[in-house]
Amino acid sequence: MGTIVYYTTGLLVLSVFIFIWLERKYPYTKGMPVFRDGFWVDLIWYTFIQSYFLKIFIFDYLIEPMRRSWHLESMHWLDHWPVALQVLLFLVIHDFYIYWFHRAQHHSKLLWRTHEAHHSNKEVDWLAGARSHIVEIIVNQTIEFAPIVLLLGPNSPVVAIKALIDAVWGMYIHSNIDVRSGKLQYVINGPEMHQWHHADDKSVFYSNYSTKFAVWDWLFGTAYLPGRKKPRVFGLPYAYPRDYFGQHWFSVKRFDEEELVAKYPLFRTYHLSRLRLAKWIFGGIGWARKLGLAGSPGDKPANGGRMGQRVVESVAEGTESAI
Repeated sequence: MGTIVYYTTGLLVLSVFIFIWLERKYPYTKGMPVFRDGFWVDLIWYTFIQSYFLKIFIFDYLIEPMRRSWHLESMHWLDHWPVALQVLLFLVIHDFYIYWFHRAQHHSKLLWRTHEAHHSNKEVDWLAGARSHIVEIIVNQTIEFAPIVLLLGPNSPVVAIKALIDAVWGMYIHSNIDVRSGKLQYVINGPEMHQWHHADDKSVFYSNYSTKFAVWDWLFGTAYLPGRKKPRVFGLPYAYPRDYFGQHWFSVKRFDEEELVAKYPLFRTYHLSRLRLAKWIFGGIGWARKLGLAGSPGDKPANGGRMGQRVVESVAEGTESAI
């Protein structure tokens, strides 16, 4: 599988630049910056760090022990199938599963804790889909890749091809591109329906669960596509932590981030470390805000935490000693 990984990686990187260009050329939501709020959390923590370690954990410590114990690949059930047909089989089966699991996450308070991070971005672009809770990734990717590895072996090209399709399609449906796919949207999912899924709008909280094939939503009555109307706001209807670790802890224990900032000096130091680092690197808060490393002055304090917001603003303005 070594050679094909070079090709799939190259296509993935190329896709990133294509999506960024298309977002600039044909924006769904006009005026969204390339480095929108939360961009670096999604890129560094979720895309690079989390993905790297979870890949090792899922493939080496979950799937590989199953493969060694069960020896299913020795049955050669799918070996005679063309690679394209193998990919299509796993693509459709997994997408059908994802529709129902995704739907369950929106209907279960417990499962919603593993999914709310994915909906927390206030601006949705090609990278927004990378923000997913650790538990959600472990469950979904184990169920996705275990059948492939168990039946075809760890060196099957289907693993790399399926991973590429997942990544590119994930970027596509979240991309800030004004796509008008017409009747194709009844079959193939795209930004038209998935941008609505990320809207902070009660009418779509239980709609548009499909990932790749929109046909599931139309078949099972969960499709929402109001013509050319677009969402006004995105994200969650409640305050949510901006920090990677805070986002994961929030799924276990609810807390008011700004109150903790104001009350506990140790948490304040940790919470403001990113802001101080951004100021040190870029020589001021202005460029940090432009690059999405810090919030803008008009950001709403979490749950109305005015004191915590004053502390954050004091660091931004270099007047922390006044607090």
